[in-house]
Amino acid sequence: MPRPSGRAANELRPVILTPGVSRYAEGSCLAQFGATRVICTASVDSGVPSFLRNTGRGWITAEYGMLPRATHSRNQRESAKGKQSGRTQEIQRLIGRALRAVVHLEQLGERQITIDCDVIEADGGTRTASITGAYVALHQALAKLHKQGDIKKFSAHSFVAAVSCGVVGGAPVLDLEYIEDSNAHVDANFVMTGNGGLVEIQATGEENPFSEDEFNTMLGLARKGIAELVILQKQALGI
Repeated sequence: MPRPSGRAANELRPVILTPGVSRYAEGSCLAQFGATRVICTASVDSGVPSFLRNTGRGWITAEYGMLPRATHSRNQRESAKGKQSGRTQEIQRLIGRALRAVVHLEQLGERQITIDCDVIEADGGTRTASITGAYVALHQALAKLHKQGDIKKFSAHSFVAAVSCGVVGGAPVLDLEYIEDSNAHVDANFVMTGNGGLVEIQATGEENPFSEDEFNTMLGLARKGIAELVILQKQALGI
């Protein structure tokens, strides 16, 4: 079954990672996965959450949000509602976990890096685009801290990126856009390090259980896609 975009089953959407889009943040990146666009910024602050005080360890946290017209119709700002949705909380926790998995927090000292991921336009894969762009922003912030002598070593030990996969029309495919995501029988998100280590997998059979073979095929697609994303991250950072 042909994909709406005409892409092959193992093909990413056009991905553009543009670093340095914010002149104020210690690190920033505009992540574009097809029509999905997310601005990611990294802000460094002295001090850590209370549970880490006097431990010498740092912390990385994330906040995620969608601008009101990121989708076809306007959504009310969550700040106007007075609380975040469960989806928002789940995604920002996922972003934080993904980034902390590749950083030696003890090398940060007692400082916190906050990653803000704001979705400008959503066409599927906003959480995976956020993680991929967030690492570029985080890498810049860590490099700045190291260059200034605030940390003795560059604290990240690997890259990290994320991509979606799914089973659409009976076939496993990579990097779902919204029209595919909304019709997928299986929806999955994979977070992996630059050397292929698994950080987190979210996979759901939307209508029926899925097979181990389907899962393994999606895992193979995700490994290919994330390897390509890490190359793009390195190119964006000039590495």
